[in-house]
Amino acid sequence: MSPQLLFSFVLSYFALLLIVAWRTSRNANNESFFIGNKNSNWVLVAFGMVGTSLSGVTFVSVPGTVGSAGFQYYQVVLGYFIGYLVIMFVLLPLYYRLNLTSIYNYLKQRFGPVSYKTGAIFFIISRTLGATARMYLVVNILQLFILDKMGITFWATTAVILLLILLYTVEGGVKTIVYTDTLQTSFMLLGLVVCIWAILGQMDMSFGQAVTKLGEQGLTKVFNYDANSTSFFLKQILGGAFITIAMTGLDQEMMQKNISVKTLTDSRKNMLTLATVLLVVNFLFLVMGGLLHMYSTEHSLNLKGDDLFPGIALGGHLSPIIGVVFIIGLISALFPSADGALTALTSSFCIDLLDLKNKTEWPEQQKKRTRWVVHLSFAALFFACVMIFKWIDDKSIIDVILKVAGYTYGPLLGLFAFGILTKRKLRDQYVLWVCLASPLLILGLDFVNNAEWFIGKTGMSGDFADSLQRLSTQIFQGFRFGIEILILNGLITFAGLWMISKKEED
Repeated sequence: MSPQLLFSFVLSYFALLLIVAWRTSRNANNESFFIGNKNSNWVLVAFGMVGTSLSGVTFVSVPGTVGSAGFQYYQVVLGYFIGYLVIMFVLLPLYYRLNLTSIYNYLKQRFGPVSYKTGAIFFIISRTLGATARMYLVVNILQLFILDKMGITFWATTAVILLLILLYTVEGGVKTIVYTDTLQTSFMLLGLVVCIWAILGQMDMSFGQAVTKLGEQGLTKVFNYDANSTSFFLKQILGGAFITIAMTGLDQEMMQKNISVKTLTDSRKNMLTLATVLLVVNFLFLVMGGLLHMYSTEHSLNLKGDDLFPGIALGGHLSPIIGVVFIIGLISALFPSADGALTALTSSFCIDLLDLKNKTEWPEQQKKRTRWVVHLSFAALFFACVMIFKWIDDKSIIDVILKVAGYTYGPLLGLFAFGILTKRKLRDQYVLWVCLASPLLILGLDFVNNAEWFIGKTGMSGDFADSLQRLSTQIFQGFRFGIEILILNGLITFAGLWMISKKEED
């Protein structure tokens, strides 16, 4: 299928999104933008959040891991489920009891203004980096398989996609993306099912036969019992649980949609539905990854990692219609994470840093103009970050995202844990310094822990390289940090906060 025809399907999809946005954003105001007037349907929110939680990274990177790691990613998915239960029974009741628009306002009520601003700043950094890494992955695939052949540059592709996201989010915000995310999740899951069906047809297997054959080849192995491995099952399950608590429960983008539901009961229904659906959907993505790996091996295709799925779907190995389904599924996976992130970042900046809701002397139109300026500014920041990821050109974006989350969400995890688990007061003026020191300490530990990787990447040699390697071996004895680095970061932040705290009665 020609790139021009594929591109026409992409444009048609964008047109559909704009129509939905136009219908849902009529009579929208700032309350609609920030929390959907607290009147969102929990079923729509739950279904739409499936797409936000998965994103283009799951669509491309998770299938690409099966060839080297089997189904070990499912350990993380099991951890996700535990994390969602914690959000349901610990965090959601807190947010509803305090009637929050921004979840970081809890830190203001519990500790003070510096803690509040610190939480918001770390969310803005975390979500900006995570969302733009996801966006880069999808834009890069569109570029390589469609737009390069049409002579369109990467920067132009990125700019146009951000412009389209702006067009359907700038007015309605949460009120709009609850509906657009539902639409996009539907297309993404349809794409997943159709692609599995197509590959099974090519390999002349039933679903059950395929799973059996994957098991015979050792590709369905879930649990890793090597304690030194980054994929050790306890690391993966605990890491997955805390990633969900931090990247969903302490993330304004994800919670903004949840607290747009009218009641706590419905919000809990939304969270349980999301957690259950993700168990099934991630299993299907891993099965598809196994099928793609077997297909690639049988046809002697040199495709691995993030290149596996797009290389087979768009490389002429399957029918042209599968190429269309893949592209629509891929961009459907992109937009729920990109549009929600842009909206949530605008909300957090306006509410948490500009205190827009409390500027009662400002007329509504002035607040709206301010919100538009912030929204456009974040779109420009997204563009810059995507271009930086293009320059870095990492081949496994899922690893980058989990690594970044370990650094940036750790202080948020420590702050909220300290507030919920203790009754101590913080010396609020020192909180930012503790939250900056913890990731820097983690960076130093991670550098020594991964000395061998760093030396190999840089080609370093000599006495310093030898000393660094010996230090790593002596301290860690072969142990390697995985995604549990988020937990360690949170614990160090918690310990630092304890050092600057005092008893409540003092």
